[in-house]
Amino acid sequence: MKSIIFKPWLALALVFYTTSISFGQQTKPVESGYAPVNGIEVYYEIYGQGEPLVLLHGAFFTIEMNWGPLINELSKARKVIAIEFQGHGHSPYFGRAMDIETLAEDVRDVMDYLKVGKADVAGYSMGGSVAYQFAVQYPDRLNKLIIISATHKSAGWLPVANEGLEDLSPEIFDDSPLKTMYEAVAPDKTKWTDFLKLMLKFAGEKFDIGDAKIAKIKAPVLLIAGDNDGLDKIELMKTYQLFGGGISADMSPMPKSYLAIVPGQTHVSVMMETETLLKYMVDFLKD
Repeated sequence: MKSIIFKPWLALALVFYTTSISFGQQTKPVESGYAPVNGIEVYYEIYGQGEPLVLLHGAFFTIEMNWGPLINELSKARKVIAIEFQGHGHSPYFGRAMDIETLAEDVRDVMDYLKVGKADVAGYSMGGSVAYQFAVQYPDRLNKLIIISATHKSAGWLPVANEGLEDLSPEIFDDSPLKTMYEAVAPDKTKWTDFLKLMLKFAGEKFDIGDAKIAKIKAPVLLIAGDNDGLDKIELMKTYQLFGGGISADMSPMPKSYLAIVPGQTHVSVMMETETLLKYMVDFLKD
């Protein structure tokens, strides 16, 4: 049953993949390369000029697959720094265990390598969880935070979503668009199964950054979610309240953090709502 739950996600990923290829990045990065961090190498791409915006992708995705349709517009007014986590995309596979604390440290170290002091950070799915952790670990390196269809704790997902991650096997990903993209850009294509085993172990581990730590984030936060993306909306609202939201703004000042629920969207399809995401993100970042 758990595998059946997960397969529609792969089908949607196929649509997302083909959409990204058809309508994705038209510009080439002004810079790309590898940052040596924490004993591994992390691939990055830089687009545009201006105040830095760091983009963190979801599990199994690449920069192009996750952010391709958005980078063109975001980079018109910003220096967009897109990162591929260990083993993803162009970043080589390393056997190093994965946890969000280490991944957040990787993000910090890539910024150090690129001599970026502070940045806005946007993360989707797994990248959103890492972005939360980054905000907690390195508050002085963050300006604004954008979280798309992500949570700071396992309990932030509906039970059925958590169950869908249990007992997965690498075979489920055979002939998937995720494997196609991996084989297109990975430095060592023979590491696919090792990478999947590492990621599935990571995805299956419960985590909780802690409400008390999240409540201490001082940076403005934009929360974006699909109405049917697997997030527990009661927990999402509780998170928004930690940022000062969920009030009657007719009777008190509007909070500096915002919540957007995109109707008719799943966890994957919400990332295909390019115009909607751009409007929310650009408006939030421009002030």
